[in-house]
Amino acid sequence: MLLAGGLLAVTGALLLVAFVVLPAGPRRVPLSRLDPTVAPPASPLAGASAAAGAAVERALARRGRVASGTAALERAGVAMALPDVVLLVGLATVVLGALGLLLGGVLLAVVLAALAPLGTKVLLGLKRGRRQAAFADQLDDSLQLMASSLRAGHSLLRAVDAVSTEAAAPTSEEFARIVNETRVGRDLGDALDEVAERTGSDDFRWVAQAIGIHREVGGNLAEVLDTVGHTIRERNAIRRQVKALSAEGKLSAIVLMALPFGIVAFLAGTNPAYLSAFTDSFAGWCMTAAVVVLLVVGGLWLKKTVAIRF
Repeated sequence: MLLAGGLLAVTGALLLVAFVVLPAGPRRVPLSRLDPTVAPPASPLAGASAAAGAAVERALARRGRVASGTAALERAGVAMALPDVVLLVGLATVVLGALGLLLGGVLLAVVLAALAPLGTKVLLGLKRGRRQAAFADQLDDSLQLMASSLRAGHSLLRAVDAVSTEAAAPTSEEFARIVNETRVGRDLGDALDEVAERTGSDDFRWVAQAIGIHREVGGNLAEVLDTVGHTIRERNAIRRQVKALSAEGKLSAIVLMALPFGIVAFLAGTNPAYLSAFTDSFAGWCMTAAVVVLLVVGGLWLKKTVAIRF
């Protein structure tokens, strides 16, 4: 019986696909859709989305946030337009706020509503950091590829084009943007400086300066790129060594900052009366405020200690 039921279910599904999903005969395309000069009719949802995006863009333009917001998305490697991102974050804020209001009241609504913009900012920061780190790690190979192209007799723009096609992302994306900007008439030095600013790479800023000096005084650019590449390799090796040595300090800082909260959570679950002394008297509140200040100072001190820049 079970086998027969399974066969009937499979047969019914096949019939449903045959008669409902698959077309019954050749579909006819309206002649208006074959005319390239006639724009397709816009759906109400697409029209509402476009109107909302235009309104958000006008609001950002009045506040002067278009350039900074677009630059932040470009640094993070987000291809979505700024008005669309702001609109999605706004919708998420409204939905989370309404959900929090239904579940727990005004306080939970405020907390959940604040998660959308804060989470977006944190996510963009993480993506920007990862993209800049990937660009820094790929820069050595990119310089070697450029030097090889120059030794083969190619021009500088052709070498940049070779990197844009052969390298991995995000290096290929940045070099492709350099190629496209120079094709429309932008100066190569300005395009290189903007890439260095967008990626936050001091190493690539040296490369841009070396290329600018070569364009003014001439010389063997391949050897210059080899020298810069060797320096970048040494800096990357030192940076990885410092990162490995400072990992223990970062872990210790995380443990030290999390330890007071863990102890408070343990005492709240095992002996709540012990913690009530800190909330039932003025002296307890003063001690709690002093602890918070000391935690903030200690956290900033630990962060400054393990954040090594060179």
